[in-house]
Amino acid sequence: QVQLVESGGGLAQAGGSLRLSCVASGSIFSIIAMGWYRQTPGKQRELVATINNGGSTNYANSVKGRFTVSRDNFANTMYLQMNSLKPEDTAVYYCKANLVLGAYWGKGTLVTVSS
Repeated sequence: QVQLVESGGGLAQAGGSLRLSCVASGSIFSIIAMGWYRQTPGKQRELVATINNGGSTNYANSVKGRFTVSRDNFANTMYLQMNSLKPEDTAVYYCKANLVLGAYWGKGTLVTVSS
């Protein structure tokens, strides 16, 4: 099993920045990729950014050029640097770890961006 704990959410003004962290523990050697997703009430959870063990990244069009995903393998931590925040970035942000068989989710951290 893999446990994921997100942190770093909070309130930011439009144009501001936040950095989210996701610490992984447990069977971390089984992780092949990790990602950030977000969800707002009444909507489906959507992909924000992913990063695999080789360091390749993928971003939703809505965050390209503003968000950066990275991993610190020594610290078993994934980050999401969010710059130029917009009110539409307001959501609960979830960390996901993909294994060969299955996936695990964190409990989420709330990001609120005021206009």
